[in-house]
Amino acid sequence: MTPVSDTALDSLHAEATEIFTGALEACNIESAFDRRIRFEGKTVRRLIPDGSGPETINLSSYKRVFVIALGKAATPMLEVLMDRMKRRNGLRGICCSKYLPKRRNWRFRYFEGGHPVPNEESFDAARATLAMLKKAKKDTLIFFLISGGGSAMFDLPLDPQIGLEDTIAFHQALLASGAPINEVNILRKHFSAVKGGRLAIAAPEATKVSLLLPDVPLRTLDALSSGPTSPDHSTNADARDVLKKYDLAGKLPSSVSAFFERMDLPESPGNKGWRQNILPKLPRLIASNARTFTAAAAMSGELEAFRDSVFELLLSSHDLVESARMLAEKAGFFAAVDNSCDDWDYADAARYLLERFHEMRKEQKRFCLISVGEVTVTMNRTPGAGGRNQQFALQCALELANHPGELLTVLSAGSDGIDGNTRSAGAVADTTTVERARAFGFDPEESLRAFNACPLFTSLGDAIVTGPTGQNLRDLRLLMSDNS
Repeated sequence: MTPVSDTALDSLHAEATEIFTGALEACNIESAFDRRIRFEGKTVRRLIPDGSGPETINLSSYKRVFVIALGKAATPMLEVLMDRMKRRNGLRGICCSKYLPKRRNWRFRYFEGGHPVPNEESFDAARATLAMLKKAKKDTLIFFLISGGGSAMFDLPLDPQIGLEDTIAFHQALLASGAPINEVNILRKHFSAVKGGRLAIAAPEATKVSLLLPDVPLRTLDALSSGPTSPDHSTNADARDVLKKYDLAGKLPSSVSAFFERMDLPESPGNKGWRQNILPKLPRLIASNARTFTAAAAMSGELEAFRDSVFELLLSSHDLVESARMLAEKAGFFAAVDNSCDDWDYADAARYLLERFHEMRKEQKRFCLISVGEVTVTMNRTPGAGGRNQQFALQCALELANHPGELLTVLSAGSDGIDGNTRSAGAVADTTTVERARAFGFDPEESLRAFNACPLFTSLGDAIVTGPTGQNLRDLRLLMSDNS
């Protein structure tokens, strides 16, 4: 390494980080909110109607307004809503997030839910929400503010006999399975009393507005926080297929395995495409944790609970990648986007993107390949300190080591500011990462095998630390070269 290449690599590192942080800043919840929905006196108006419900809602038509905010972005979403909505009479709500505000509104109950696995407050928040929704009638308007992370932060088993310890073990097994998020959340939906549309069913007569900030592929929006207000199209059979596909049954607590094997397991609410009685044969299975289904709720009748529902997408990973593309082009890079490796294994995604990157960068002086989405990690041992972004970056570093002297950089980071079980959002790797890591006494290959990439990147000064961002629009990957 020469001093010139050191300086040039530092500059490329800085540009990659600036594109990532700039893209996050551009995806502002407050401005996104104002682009999608507006409060005008006693009227709520949708600025971009899409046919999924009324274009305007008259607040004076409702005696009560409930707000249920859950997920990593629950606090900023709630603060924006409260700033815009001047009505306070009959307003009550619940906020469940890992990141709670210092100043709290007395109209709300706050719960610090666990992530990446539930805690006792996750259960408490779910119970409090079900109790509140039970009071909702035709004169009730409910705002659901839903962002990523709610699957763990906000949970309660459908079977009241399953406790917190077994629920945590269930979530841990899913996280280690390597399954993509949509399949993981099929299991969560059928396990939980508050997912897979069951919050909508808990308040069947109320008008419901779901404002979404997804950390899932746009084609599977019902996977966001496991779809608490969305009709579920997956079935119990689908859930059992996922258990079999990833050989999970033997890795779950016996209480959870027995739960999924029950022949009287009720279906989650939604159009399954075939007729089946969703009434539980054993009411005790449901009644303790969720509103019991009635005959009027069966099959087509249960879909009435979704009839007056509005679903509004505030921001998505598309906004994140477009912001990154514009910033890269402004910085003088030729930018290309490839999101095709979404939900791939991290190593497969790294190989694919690097192959595309090396081929495309030949034609450009300054090139940036942008990819958004999440990769998966299958763990066969107790992990060290790391996450999917640092795992991806370290895998790329091993390949970049084959290109000494070239100005190549890979950044991978989570838009929520948290990668796995660490305080880093992700990491930056380059052609010197492996050499520098070994000089510091690290074995990069062993760090990769042990899912322990964070200490390596932290020691090199290449970990990206933003702190919790209040966002959750999936992960951003930047592969950058400079041949100028």
